[in-house]
Amino acid sequence: MTAQNQASQTTTAELLAKQKEYGWPCATQYYEHPIALTHGEGMHVFDAEGQRYLDCFGGVLTTAVGHARPEVVNAISEQVAKIAHTSTLYLNEQTVNLAEKMAQLTPGRLKKSFFTNSGTEADETAMVLARIYTGNTEIIALRHAYHGRSVMNMTATGHSTWKHSSVLMPGIVHAHAPYCYRCPFNLKPESCALECATDVEELIQTATSGKIAAFIAEPIMGVGGFITPPKDYFKVVTDIVRRYGGIFICDEVQSGWGRTGDKWCGIEHWQVEPEVMTFAKGMANGSPVGCTTAIPEVADKYPGLTFSTFGGNPVTSAAALATIRVIEENDLPNNCRVVGDYLRGKLDELKDKYEVIGEVRGMGLMQAIECVKDRTTKEPHPQAVLKVFEETRKRGVLIGKGGLYGNIIRLGMPMIASTADIDELVTALDAAFSAA
Repeated sequence: MTAQNQASQTTTAELLAKQKEYGWPCATQYYEHPIALTHGEGMHVFDAEGQRYLDCFGGVLTTAVGHARPEVVNAISEQVAKIAHTSTLYLNEQTVNLAEKMAQLTPGRLKKSFFTNSGTEADETAMVLARIYTGNTEIIALRHAYHGRSVMNMTATGHSTWKHSSVLMPGIVHAHAPYCYRCPFNLKPESCALECATDVEELIQTATSGKIAAFIAEPIMGVGGFITPPKDYFKVVTDIVRRYGGIFICDEVQSGWGRTGDKWCGIEHWQVEPEVMTFAKGMANGSPVGCTTAIPEVADKYPGLTFSTFGGNPVTSAAALATIRVIEENDLPNNCRVVGDYLRGKLDELKDKYEVIGEVRGMGLMQAIECVKDRTTKEPHPQAVLKVFEETRKRGVLIGKGGLYGNIIRLGMPMIASTADIDELVTALDAAFSAA
């Protein structure tokens, strides 16, 4: 066993004590007894005591091609040895090549990219760009959405639990989410006429000036609990938005890079082409990155003076290019579909077995389990999620959670997952639900 793979010299208890003394208490950790991760390899991570876990959340859908992926590690090491930082004031080959690659991979006429450090920055850049391009200020976001932790992004976010300022940005209004399981119009799929989409027109007419800058939405809502829209939802909404002067900002921070199966971008499943698209998380397999990609006429409207110290960092760009190569060479979008279909089948079997599971949803390797106290009333059951969390941890499996009510288990493992990994995950879930 190499030195980097040995248990840490510092115990979890010691690290936790330091975190409580020197860190902000709002930065909470999962689990009753938090885990201190020291290293990872492929689908697995290891804690300070040497315990191995199957990682089924991927650092919040970020470790796209697995922990310590050699191709990505080598790309980072080689670039650090050349030059680690330039800022956007200078050209560097890695960043320019990454921008070119983004133009090749994104759908429609998306072509020009601006790089930042996170999804928060990417989304805020997109909303500023939309206001500049259209000359309008008001933005439509969705209830249950999450877009980041700046004041503008907290305002766009549709969860009160993630809004940490009493003074939020003006000019953002929230439409009903396409949350079919908890339909805001109390409809069933067989009687649905996409009221959640058509209602956006009345929202614009009654809650805005009638002229909007943009509609921002995730193809599958991440923090919201992997809420997956009906087939034609985005076609209807974007038609309305464009008639009232707005453009479509597609937030692919969690759903991008093939995770939803077969397509590189989640929105491609709904055959809609955004004017602006944002990325982060899995784009560089864990290196901090944000990217805002736009069609030329929109991108070219941004004033000539803007700057990002760390955006387009050559090391991060090298990591992103290496991550993309791994995804391409191993056809991971296809793997996400195949293994994701296998996972969905297993989760549906769990739903048939346990009444606490109200719904299973998602696409590819982006799947969720919504827990309820009663399937008729659909009362959220966050306590069940906490119990399943602790029980799966005991069995060496790490999972994620989310949703406005904290009652949704989120599964977003690295895109290299195999059916054997799924079997291990589902075995742990089965035992956990049985114990819960």
